[in-house]
Amino acid sequence: MDELITILNKASYEYYVLDNPTITDQEYDDYYSELIRLEGEYPELKRDDSPTVRVGGEVMSKFEKVAHQTPMLSFDDVFNKEEIVSFDERVKKTVSNPIYTVEPKMDGLSGSLIYQNGLLVRAATRGNGTEGEDITANAKTIKSIPLKLTENIDIEVRGEIYMSKASFEKANKEREEEGENLFANPRNAAAGSIRQLDSKITARRNLDYMAYSIPNAKTYGIKTQEEVLTFLKKLGFKTNYKLNAIAHNTNEIMEVIDRLSIIRKDLPYEIDGVVLKVNSIDEEEELGYTARVPRWGIAYKFPAEEVLTVLKEIKFTVGRTGKITPNAIFSPVHVAGSLVSKATLHNEDYCIAKDIRIGDTVSIRKAGDVIPEVVRVLKERRTGNEKKFVMIDKCPICHTDIIRKELESDYYCPNKLCPARKLENIIHFASREAMNIDGMGEAVIEDLYNEGFITDITDIYNIESYKDELILLEGYGQKKIENLRLAIEKSKSNSLEKLLFGLGIRNVGAKMAKVLSKYYKNIDNLIKAPKEELISIPDVGDIIANSIVEYFHDEENINIINKLKKLGVNTVYIQDSHYEENEDFKNKTFVLTGTLVNTTRDEASSIIESLGGKVSSSVSSKTSCVIVGDNPGSKYDKAIKLNIPIWEEEEFLEKIKQSKANI
Repeated sequence: MDELITILNKASYEYYVLDNPTITDQEYDDYYSELIRLEGEYPELKRDDSPTVRVGGEVMSKFEKVAHQTPMLSFDDVFNKEEIVSFDERVKKTVSNPIYTVEPKMDGLSGSLIYQNGLLVRAATRGNGTEGEDITANAKTIKSIPLKLTENIDIEVRGEIYMSKASFEKANKEREEEGENLFANPRNAAAGSIRQLDSKITARRNLDYMAYSIPNAKTYGIKTQEEVLTFLKKLGFKTNYKLNAIAHNTNEIMEVIDRLSIIRKDLPYEIDGVVLKVNSIDEEEELGYTARVPRWGIAYKFPAEEVLTVLKEIKFTVGRTGKITPNAIFSPVHVAGSLVSKATLHNEDYCIAKDIRIGDTVSIRKAGDVIPEVVRVLKERRTGNEKKFVMIDKCPICHTDIIRKELESDYYCPNKLCPARKLENIIHFASREAMNIDGMGEAVIEDLYNEGFITDITDIYNIESYKDELILLEGYGQKKIENLRLAIEKSKSNSLEKLLFGLGIRNVGAKMAKVLSKYYKNIDNLIKAPKEELISIPDVGDIIANSIVEYFHDEENINIINKLKKLGVNTVYIQDSHYEENEDFKNKTFVLTGTLVNTTRDEASSIIESLGGKVSSSVSSKTSCVIVGDNPGSKYDKAIKLNIPIWEEEEFLEKIKQSKANI
């Protein structure tokens, strides 16, 4: 057994870390099968560093909190050469001739590994920097994390947990086949995968780990960050040794950044910038820390990535409100971490203003690194064979004449029975932001719609009537159907604002649905509300008021609401019982920026509103406070300039705890 473990661990290291396999897959499988057989016969001899632990199997009820021996702080972000020069000048006020390491900034999440006598005993997420979550069982499934080091030492190692581009595409393909929502990008996929309570699920996601730091490096006689990376490689970790570089000045730093920005699209994983660190550990200690970040390092973020591609087709889609949207269709390309094949062209005016034509070479980027958009047309590349944009005059699905509303740029299909409108409305109703019916993604809804099981949102709650037919469809087993039934049942108890947003009333988004729900308390009060009363509510103007009145004057919509009531769907606003309004939040406006570690932005926004506050998307002189997570952007900088109070996530969470305590 010892001999087999040595052979298999060596083979894994050569395959997953060095990318240089020395035995065939067949040989590995034979050795592995033999080890499983022996461990079955002699379970008392099974070792903690056996490769068989990597398949997962441990199921946890929750993640335990663990304290970091040394705080895990993030770096300040910079976005241009001028900011790098400023950083260099600040360093030189303390260190006369600094040398820097320039390392690719992996687009994943930080993970800490603790080894005792060379064996992995604990793994944890960064958390709030001082306290993270114990993810040991899941970390053991990551094949590039050594279960046993090459030296029997006690050590903490830090690095990035990430998902390769290939694993990301495979995971999304599987989710698509299962009718689940796709991961937005590899970073989100990695974060979600490492926090699975069932480690078998984590094992299937094929995560990776890139080591980059030892908190107490001087204990091991290490004097520089360069030596840290060499020592990590010696211990058996994967490092970015081929891409890491040493720089003596800002010009050399920019040369490395330019080189990495060119090759990043060809790397097997996503990088979103570079990390600059003072190489000397003595100089790091001399520079020290601010209250929030190290003074000896920064993270440079690449600008929003643009990719050139040829526009092959303009396809028109119909939304849930009947809005007709032109979309650019092109061959799949990687843009800022995601594979995209279409981008919105918004409306007729947008296409005409940019003179977008089929056959054009266009530049695609993600607005805010999220939404694909056509940035510009490379008109100098035109051949004369391009086709000018022509707006359609009929709905592409039901062929009804479309109309353009006065003072609007959009065209609409007026046919309320249009199949596309109905389908999009059902998809919206079940979405996470609305009724949040887990497992009822677009693919599942399309199946149920095409089979005739669901024709409007009320049919969702009649799953029992088509359960027997549903099980005959490919991919719909007993367990999947039961999980779907439970999720549908659970959605009945949602607070009114979820239902109100799910109904798809024009101009009523999630925030406005919450405002209306808190004001009217139940849907019947809202149905009877006159326009004059509606416009007296803060943030409700003529357009929103007209949309609400128009929606509830439609007899068909009232019939649907009555059906939902009979089916047991809650139509009352449920006050969050965990929180009550207090002076820290009441009548104050908050802005969220950066990545929140211990909660989501949606959850944070909901809590703020429950406590009597408002959430805004932009910083202004009217902003009361900015809540800052990891890697805050320009909103953080603007808050500093305007002298607006800033809360770290930890302070925000503490304020919430105090609110609970006061109840």
